Amino acid sequence: MISIALVLTFVSLALAASLAGLFFAFSMSVIGGLNELGADAASAAMRSINRRILNPWLFLTFLGTPLSALAAGIMTTIAGRDGFWLYLAAGVSFVGSFLVTAAVNVPMNNALEAGTLSWSDYAPRWTAWNTFRTLASLAVVALLGVALFLWRG
Repeated sequence: MISIALVLTFVSLALAASLAGLFFAFSMSVIGGLNELGADAASAAMRSINRRILNPWLFLTFLGTPLSALAAGIMTTIAGRDGFWLYLAAGVSFVGSFLVTAAVNVPMNNALEAGTLSWSDYAPRWTAWNTFRTLASLAVVALLGVALFLWRG
């Protein structure tokens, strides 16, 4: 069990780091670059990005991070060890990435797609929440790092 937990923890770490990098890139460069295109071109480009990003790789990373961290925590607990940091990582990932995305970013993407939200209203708010997702994902990376650092085998 403990070997499975260790593998799952490394998988979680890789997925969380990938997700943090994706979110970081959007907040630090993609949205800024789109802003330079003007509202109409930026909206069109972001709508295209939003349609394209819905792919198996995103879903693997997005859903796999909290699920693999949770599974690692469960396996660790079954093995008689403390899974606290793994459970915390799973929770932060679920709330800070999954719930924020479902409650804020996706509805904003849908409104942009439908033409009911202007780029000037979309970009600053979407970026702020995306930056929150970035920070949450980086926190998950740190929590998983702590779990690995404290690992005793």
